[in-house]
Amino acid sequence: MEKTEITLEELSRLAADDLVLVDLRDAVSYEYGHIPGAVNIPKEAIGEAKLPKDKTICLYCRNGIISLSLAEEMRESGFPAVSLAGGYFAWLRVHINEIDTTESVKKIEESITKKFHQDLFSPFTKAINEYSLLKEGDKVAVCISGGKDSMLMAKLFQQLHRHTKFPFELVFLVMDPGYSPENREVIERNAKILGIPITVFDTNIFENVFTIEKSPCYICARMRRGYLYSKAKELGCNKIALGHHYDDVIETIVMGMLYGAQMQTMMPKVKSANFEGMELIRPMYLIREKDIKRWRDFNNLRFIQCACKFTDYCTSDGCKTSNTGSKRKKVKELIAMLAQEDPQVEQNIFRSVENVNLSTVIAYKDKEGEKHRFDDEW
Repeated sequence: MEKTEITLEELSRLAADDLVLVDLRDAVSYEYGHIPGAVNIPKEAIGEAKLPKDKTICLYCRNGIISLSLAEEMRESGFPAVSLAGGYFAWLRVHINEIDTTESVKKIEESITKKFHQDLFSPFTKAINEYSLLKEGDKVAVCISGGKDSMLMAKLFQQLHRHTKFPFELVFLVMDPGYSPENREVIERNAKILGIPITVFDTNIFENVFTIEKSPCYICARMRRGYLYSKAKELGCNKIALGHHYDDVIETIVMGMLYGAQMQTMMPKVKSANFEGMELIRPMYLIREKDIKRWRDFNNLRFIQCACKFTDYCTSDGCKTSNTGSKRKKVKELIAMLAQEDPQVEQNIFRSVENVNLSTVIAYKDKEGEKHRFDDEW
């Protein structure tokens, strides 16, 4: 093939036996969603991969930037490589636009009430009851980032609202911090596929943090939280709901110990210090990530993993990455390894913050931040 870059339509005309489709993204992104039939060879490992020279090698990355550069390099080495124009997102946009939203909503809702009731809906309502996350008359801003967790949370809230006589209100809130048009289109289309009536509001957070060299992800997260609280309060809400799940909780516990030298966790609900009368709740607190993935895959859903401007414009020359993200990835892998040897490990980590005995702790801080030692009264 003479061309270095091909379209989706041109890709569809290539015979499967004469094609090797390669996903250049990292393993986590590949697992989150990929083009059917693609093999995962992260861009760092492409030079060591044993690829044929008698087949068309079609590379794709997130947006087609890295893949085009690598395809050109491979062609110079004698490989018939091409890059998929627009990358994974080009395929994703076409895929989700082909879905019949009427049928998809019906199937998704049925999967929650039947197949995944025990693994998703039951722990969702259990967390709400156990941690008193909802009260009569609450108006909750269900915050949707566009990923699998927040999208499922929105659907679970919608189902709960429909099938309970408990009086509360919902607003399905999507903040656009400066997404690319493609990212925003995917979020809005997925909301239609799930039958979620979203309210979108715009901010310029990405523009404000894009040039920050030190801890841009931390600053971005703080700004997002502030904007969400502010908009939710403007809409008359007294709570915002975030889609953190059980695995997020246990990873946070271990990260605090290993990297923060402290024992703490991600709380199921938190009172806002800056917005009077507002609370943050996490109703996915008892839901396992593996069950979220099973639900996603059963319904053939494709969500965005990260719509950050840094990753949108990432090139092979390097990009800004979150140190916290890499640490969390390591902790996730560590917990998974330990759980293979002993399945109780994950549950024990979770329960460890419920079974703190202050008489066996060297020191602790009270809610005012004052430090107490075990021998203060000796």
